[in-house]
Amino acid sequence: MSHPGSFQTLAEWLAWLETLSPNEIELGLERVDAVLARLCLELTERVVHVAGTNGKGSCAAMLEGLLIAGGDRVGCYTSPHVFEFNERIRVDGRNATDAAIVQALETVESARDGVPLTYFEYSTLAALCLFADNDCSALVLEIGMGGRLDAVNAIEPLAGLITNVALDHCDWLGNDVETIAREKAGIMRHGKPLVFGALERPVAIDEAADATGARLYCAGRDFAVESAAGGSWSYRGLRTRIPHLAAPALFGQSQLGNAAAVLAVLETLSMGYELCAATINDVFAGLSLAGRFQRISSARHWVLDVAHNPHAAHALAANLREDGAPRERIAIIGALLDKDPEGIVAELAPLVDRWIAVSAAAARAIPANQLAARIAAVCGKPCLAADSLEEALEFATSTSGEDDSILVTGSFYVVGPALEWIRSTSA
Repeated sequence: MSHPGSFQTLAEWLAWLETLSPNEIELGLERVDAVLARLCLELTERVVHVAGTNGKGSCAAMLEGLLIAGGDRVGCYTSPHVFEFNERIRVDGRNATDAAIVQALETVESARDGVPLTYFEYSTLAALCLFADNDCSALVLEIGMGGRLDAVNAIEPLAGLITNVALDHCDWLGNDVETIAREKAGIMRHGKPLVFGALERPVAIDEAADATGARLYCAGRDFAVESAAGGSWSYRGLRTRIPHLAAPALFGQSQLGNAAAVLAVLETLSMGYELCAATINDVFAGLSLAGRFQRISSARHWVLDVAHNPHAAHALAANLREDGAPRERIAIIGALLDKDPEGIVAELAPLVDRWIAVSAAAARAIPANQLAARIAAVCGKPCLAADSLEEALEFATSTSGEDDSILVTGSFYVVGPALEWIRSTSA
């Protein structure tokens, strides 16, 4: 493998980064702190951290859009990506170019002075370099996993958002919700606002707020979604009430909760931002996020959702019920080794007629034949094991009709390639 000094393309950099950490995840701030000290980046203080088990990407996109509409030059960092790495780093809603990312990675490489970094740490530092170079006036930074020891947490936030807490990444964060909540609460700062977006709140969140002196604002208590007639909704906020808001373009009840949490974050910030119903509606109407209950109608009706834990699958099931029942629903699913496919399938089983298991396009994927056996044991129905995702997509298409629906779910590493396949075959 070549040395970074010889790399000229982003593809070369990414191929090298993927070889760095055999365990893929190494939590801790020491390495990032050391390199940040050498980089001496001039970053804005107007930083929002977005943590939580599910909904981080949706909330980050909403925050990004509203801050841009308010006049900020916004840097937004999220993970993972669906199609290409560039999605992770955006400035004013546009993906960073290959050249800009390569330049940022070169800056990180020059500054690290032998400090070992993981793929995610390199990515995070490169994003920060790029945001500094572009003089971003506000940053929306999505926590990769947990919070306390995540690389993003090396940056001091002006405010934080925890969308919800559920079981996921248990090998790293803990095997119960309270333990996981303590990890996510690590983004709290003394005197700084922390918005918690779910109605069900672990005790550890309140305990952490008391211990750190963070200002905690909670869904249901301090702000809420209020339904109204005709499909609109109202936001009851910390200091204001905004009626007659249109539902976000991102589908589902969970997105209303995300929207309310995002508006609460903006209310807590001393950024001179005024909430305006017309602006909120314009921004939310224009949102588009691949793989978040994404519906595509071509030769078949497709639903693609990156739900990869039972909590997300529960929201997906609610959306499927709201979307209406097809004649038959076929589910194509893949999952990673550290996930809970039984829990995912249990949520979706009443809504699925046929199952097809695939191996996700990742080294940590559960083999399709093993996944198929586990699915069949949960739902009591046979589950096919496809040799490839393409085979599964072709089989589902050829054995279904126009009144049927094909669901693709379980992992970013399944939904992304499936979307590419649908686009290529529908062209």
